[in-house]
Amino acid sequence: MNNAVAGFSKFSKEEKINWIAYQYFTNPAEAIATLKQYWNDDVKLQQLHDDFIENTITNFYLPMGITPNFQINGRYYAVPMVIEESSVVAAAAKSAKYWSTRGGFKAVILNTEKIGQVHFISKASSKKLQTFFDKIKENLIYSTDSITQNMQKRGGGITTLELRDKTSKLENYFQLHVTFETKDSMGANFINSCLEQLAKSLKEEALNYADFNQEEKDITVVMSILSNYVPNCLVRAEVSCLVSELAEKKIEDPKEFAEKFVQAVRIAQIEPYRAVTHNKGIMNGVDAVVLATGNDFRAVEAGVHAYAARNGNYSSLSFAKIENDVFTFWMEIPLALGTVGGLTSLHPLVKMALEILGKPTAQELMQIVAVAGLAQNFAALRSLITTGIQEGHMKMHINNILNQYQTTAEERKMIKNHFENNTISHAAVVTFIEEIRK
Repeated sequence: MNNAVAGFSKFSKEEKINWIAYQYFTNPAEAIATLKQYWNDDVKLQQLHDDFIENTITNFYLPMGITPNFQINGRYYAVPMVIEESSVVAAAAKSAKYWSTRGGFKAVILNTEKIGQVHFISKASSKKLQTFFDKIKENLIYSTDSITQNMQKRGGGITTLELRDKTSKLENYFQLHVTFETKDSMGANFINSCLEQLAKSLKEEALNYADFNQEEKDITVVMSILSNYVPNCLVRAEVSCLVSELAEKKIEDPKEFAEKFVQAVRIAQIEPYRAVTHNKGIMNGVDAVVLATGNDFRAVEAGVHAYAARNGNYSSLSFAKIENDVFTFWMEIPLALGTVGGLTSLHPLVKMALEILGKPTAQELMQIVAVAGLAQNFAALRSLITTGIQEGHMKMHINNILNQYQTTAEERKMIKNHFENNTISHAAVVTFIEEIRK
């Protein structure tokens, strides 16, 4: 079978679906029916979703859940989360409720700086190029005025512009390193437009610079692009209480629990194999809220994990300590988020999610997202050092197994009763299903 195709992007939606169905499925009619089953009956709404990306054939659904009782800086939030993994929403909700009776979560914005770079090659010496840059810097910034004027009215725009010499790493390689404030927008398109204008102006200024020889006038711009590494766009989230106040049903000895918790975090700080899974748990909470609010979770993931390795070793994003009988658990993470522009004004469920959150500013959303990550991390660590991670996870996961085997209501009741006092595993559930069906 030849699966190559020419002009696929020009096919109609029906033609795309038919091509996929007849090329890749033994039962094309069933494949077509499955794809169309997920179309929205509202034609306008479906067209909106079709236009989000290219070559759309259907919608891919993920569940959207709500985690209530998040008390952040004295205010209660119900936090929307979009994720496919069992137990994440339940764990976050449990943490939210737990800390709501212990002072709640505290969050603070440390900085909101975003970064973009113009990467270019110049045959001029570092000293000569720096002199050139110092003379044209104001002209470069001025050249972006038509792009930045609306952002400036909102208190944003270009905050710094500097020349960086990278010739020790790569021959003739320099950067224009630019920092931005983008207020409530994530600002990717704004930043990239500014960078492309700066690159254009840089080349023009070089051509007209009398102190450059002909070779030095010919600056080669390699690329102009924002960075998803935003180590100075930081938010801190924290919880704390007296060690004695940690007590609950599964924490009979709060002192032992606190000490074990601190050790678990320290292990993640020095052991990369543990740190990756530890931070993945944080990102379960972070990504779920980022997705629900129409932000770019891939950019967030890349930036956060780079931050976790900023000191040369991949390490825990969170920290814990006990001082003067007070338990404190916190983290600082970089989050470049927006509440205006992009999907935030297009996707109906994104608009609803932001409405549920009280129409937050970008900084407020940073705080909410960070808290969701910290709550998720607390829930995972609490399970790990008490009952083990599988007890709660498998109780949630069992529904997926029951759906997979298309169990009846009567079978579900029997299965759930059986596993109230028996260890849950995928194999054990499947074996029990087979037994009751004999």
